[in-house]
Amino acid sequence: MHTLETSTPARFIADFFTSFTEAVVHGSEDPADIMARFHTRDVVQITDGVRLDWDRLVAHLRPVRRNLTEFRFEVHEALANGNRIAARFTIHARLRKSGPVTTRVHLFAEFTPEGLLRRSEQLTRTLDPAEPDQEG
Repeated sequence: MHTLETSTPARFIADFFTSFTEAVVHGSEDPADIMARFHTRDVVQITDGVRLDWDRLVAHLRPVRRNLTEFRFEVHEALANGNRIAARFTIHARLRKSGPVTTRVHLFAEFTPEGLLRRSEQLTRTLDPAEPDQEG
C-alpha cells in the first residue's frame, strides 16, 4: 500500500480508493477483513452529514459488493499537510440495476502514517448524465 511519504497526494487518493473498492467488489474476503487493511478500527466517516463508524461502514460494503460492477476514480486535485489530505475527485461507476452514475466528491481526510484512513468528511454531488464533467 502506498503512503503519503512514497507518493503524491493525488496518486495516494487514487490508489487508496481504487485498491479498497477493487478488494470490496472483486475480492472474496470478509468485509471486516478488507476494512482492517484500509481503515483504523476507530474510523469515522461523515458523508453529506451521515456519520458512519466501523460497524456501519462494514455493513455498507455488502450492498456495494452486490451492486457495483464497474468503477473508476478520477482525482482532479489533492493537497496534503502531514497525514491530512484535501481532495476533489469524481467517481465513475456502473451499478448492476440502475446503470452508470457519476459522483463528485470533496474529501477532507486523516490517514495514519501507514496509510490507513482514520477520519474523513465528504461532500458529494451526483452529476446529471447530460452535465459535462468539468473540473472547475
